[in-house]
Amino acid sequence: MPIVVNVDVMMARRKMSLTELANRVGITLANLSILKTGKAKAIRIETLEALCRALDCQPGDLLEYVETELELVDR
Repeated sequence: MPIVVNVDVMMARRKMSLTELANRVGITLANLSILKTGKAKAIRIETLEALCRALDCQPGDLLEYVETELELVDR
């Protein structure tokens, strides 16, 4: 998937645990784990906003577009 979720990077920078972030954002550990590992297929704007607030960052700090070789070949 060309969208990379960098929640773990921001958590490390803020020295915040998964449990603490889940509590601050108001989502379950399971859902946060799915998001953190890049297995999520979608994210609500409301959740993204809560993550940014809890981690004191911008949406671009959490989400990154990375072009893969397959996508380059398809052009």
